This record gives sequence, structure tokens and C-alpha cells, in this order.
Amino acid sequence: MTPFEFVLVFFMGGLALTAIVGNEVSFTNALCQIIAIALGHYLVAWGRQRSQRFARLVDGTPLLLLENGQWRSETLREMGIADDDIMASARDSGIQNLEGLQSAVLERNGEISTAAKKEPSSER
Repeated sequence: MTPFEFVLVFFMGGLALTAIVGNEVSFTNALCQIIAIALGHYLVAWGRQRSQRFARLVDGTPLLLLENGQWRSETLREMGIADDDIMASARDSGIQNLEGLQSAVLERNGEISTAAKKEPSSER
């Protein structure tokens, strides 16, 4: 689920709640609003399929947080991500410490993906 879709789910839930609970808003009015939001979502999805530029605008681009074991402090600060958040993701991937971590990327869906350092091959 993209961040855009996540916001739409909450927005549509609020509209449906208003129609169910509220006295002054008619069900038809809320239904028209929900249909308009769904149509907007369809148009955004259609635009994302047709244009890479539009997809980057709506979904964002992956950001490198750690490269070759070195933190990208400015990116971490701009995104409000702590080192511990990256290390938690690394531990989920089986990487126990910073020395075993090659890179970390903040993906377009908001998740942090990590890559382990490659072990040097020992040939006999």
C-alpha cells in the first residue's frame, strides 16, 4: 500500500463514519464524496502507470540511508529516522551489528531495507 493509498483509506473511513453517525449529512452526499475520492484514486493510479515522473511525484523515490557502512546523516535528519530504526530493520534481516551492514535504503513504501556485507570468499 502506497502512502497515498494509506491516506485515502483514512479519508474514506472518515467520510463513511460521518454518513453513518452524523445527522446533518445525508447518505447520498457521503456516497458521492466517496465515489469522487475513489475516482481520484483511479486517476492517480492510471497516471502512475503512464508516467515515471508522475509516479515519482506521487510515490517518492528510494533514499540511501547507509552506504558502505557509513551513515548519511543529512538524509537521516531530513527523514527523521534514528540509527536504531535502521538497526532494528537490520536485525529483522539477520544482521546483528553495524559492521555486518553494507547499505540501508528507505523504500518508497516507507519500509527500510538492508543489505549485508558480502563475506570474502576463501579459496583453498
